[in-house]
Amino acid sequence: QVRLVESGGGLVQPGGSLRLSCAASGFTFSDYAMSWFRQAPGQEHELVAQIINTGSHTNYADSVKGRFTISRDNVLNTVDLQMNNLRPEDTAVYYCMRSIYGARTVFGTWGQGTQVTVSS
Repeated sequence: QVRLVESGGGLVQPGGSLRLSCAASGFTFSDYAMSWFRQAPGQEHELVAQIINTGSHTNYADSVKGRFTISRDNVLNTVDLQMNNLRPEDTAVYYCMRSIYGARTVFGTWGQGTQVTVSS
């Protein structure tokens, strides 16, 4: 059974930082690219960052380039998202998903995600 459990969200002031983590189980983690998406109220899921299965390549949405960093550990089966210099527009529920690198294609269903709120 595939399981992706996101954690690390919370309330942070503009300019602050958070580190999200996603624990994966039930599949061969190192076979898949992984992505972080986010969904703000009333909006579609937005692709934020991706990392290829080996960890050697990453890509980011223009809105987060230079502020967010995605990383993975293929031993611990985790994928993290370090978010710095957060802005109010980063407020959303963040989800990790198995994906195809370079595409918005995801596998499986959306989990509960983790809420990130950026507000003073």
